[in-house]
Amino acid sequence: MDTLLTAEVAANSPRFRRKSSTFIDAIHDLPEKLDMAPAQLYSTESGRLFHAGRIVIVTVGLPARGKTHISVALARYLRWLGVKTRAFHLGDYRRATVGPGTDVPDDYFFVNASASSVLLRQKILKKCREDIYHFLNLENGQVAIYDAVNPLSAGRQALAKEFAKHDVQTLFIESACNDDRIIKENVRSVKISSPDYIDWDADEAVKHYLARIAAKIPHFETMEETDLNYVKMINAGERLMVNNCTFGYLAHRIVFYLLNLHIKSRRTYFARAGVSSEQDSYKTDAILSEQGQDYAKKMSEMLMQHREEERQGLVDRGGADAVLKPLTIWTSTRRRTVETSNFLQSRGYKVRQRSQLSQLNPGVCEKMSERSIRRIFADEVAKHEADPYHHRYPRAESYHDLAVRLEPIILELEREQNDLLIVAHESVLRVLYGYLMACNAADIPNLKFPRNEIVEIIPASYNNEAKRISIPDLPDEIVPDSPEDIKIPVPSSGMVSPMPGIGTPQEIVEEPQPVDEAVAVDEAIEGD
Repeated sequence: MDTLLTAEVAANSPRFRRKSSTFIDAIHDLPEKLDMAPAQLYSTESGRLFHAGRIVIVTVGLPARGKTHISVALARYLRWLGVKTRAFHLGDYRRATVGPGTDVPDDYFFVNASASSVLLRQKILKKCREDIYHFLNLENGQVAIYDAVNPLSAGRQALAKEFAKHDVQTLFIESACNDDRIIKENVRSVKISSPDYIDWDADEAVKHYLARIAAKIPHFETMEETDLNYVKMINAGERLMVNNCTFGYLAHRIVFYLLNLHIKSRRTYFARAGVSSEQDSYKTDAILSEQGQDYAKKMSEMLMQHREEERQGLVDRGGADAVLKPLTIWTSTRRRTVETSNFLQSRGYKVRQRSQLSQLNPGVCEKMSERSIRRIFADEVAKHEADPYHHRYPRAESYHDLAVRLEPIILELEREQNDLLIVAHESVLRVLYGYLMACNAADIPNLKFPRNEIVEIIPASYNNEAKRISIPDLPDEIVPDSPEDIKIPVPSSGMVSPMPGIGTPQEIVEEPQPVDEAVAVDEAIEGD
């Protein structure tokens, strides 16, 4: 261990982090098991995929340009595909080293800092590098994302040479922005929630952070090194420049993902479709029942009321009195999801139908009782209970099949800049929630979305946050899970959402139900 670090600091190193709150997603948690990822197509003995070797992705850019957002989003996508990925935020190492409630020297964030500040930065950087090599060499890691400012060309060249000595390929991602509106939005919405500004007055936090940015601007050198592999994102994805990036399929997959990514703030809402007139049939594309129509109206009214309350709350806290961000609605092509959105469409909201959002196909188990499934498909039941995520019943889909089918939707979700409401079946919401909240594959079949709740995903720089919006005055009989669900592979929905220990915390704990008959150099100062 680094002798400059105490045992206590080492114990608090980001390498040792575990889930600290059920309110935030698991993107920074260390996987406890080596299970297949939700959309992983195959596995290898080494744990590395796509014949890509080891890669370090290095972020470049001034503070408040969305580097941390890009790092976390990219880690989320690659881990979803099964690529063993971890983000290393230099700011986390600074906070772990200096300790909670301790300020760094006044000139710490300046390029031309004092000798003591440079020594402190070198110590922090050394620990971060050690953890990167530990992940790549001893944990079979494939992609390490090094999140820091990395402002100087000489420092970036040195980084590439150092990693090359260890047979590690380097890809630089610069986030450049000259749009003051985007920068100010990032400073206020992202930095106020940063661990550096806990208990700070909002205006003072913004003022302090803008001073940190101003100190770096005269010394920052944008990426123009023709011999390095880099991607430059300009103005939150408005333009994308690619240089080299010639080292294989995985690098091209990363570039393709970045083409769909932006760093602008928006919220995603999940809502169940209303109940249909023939709710026990998957093949019948039935219309909404009277109860389904009533649910659609109440859900829509509750969502509009919540959005207006959120806007007014922002104004009351001193934010700009701006209009609400536009809301787009996505549904599947099935009638009951389309009809659930009709009330909002009549209010002028744009609705898009996506065939990929259709629910999981139950195959031959459609309309069968649990007793009949256990009797006729006893071997399949045993396989399903061993692996409910990957198993599929005859002529049916598994959750893994659904996750692979939804990949185009995930890329469009990343590209969408409006607030987004997704009206879909519970099985689809489970998979999409699993992506946004970095759930393990084994957890996804157990996520619960009762019909009397809208789940709101609130993006932030370091992680996403899940929140529930209660829909009042719904009859109890329409709250549980959709009747089309196969009763064995899809547990029933109660009042807990989405799942104990994942997303928002539970309020009511359900007792288990019995089953009938039988889850770079010292210039690399951290930024956003």
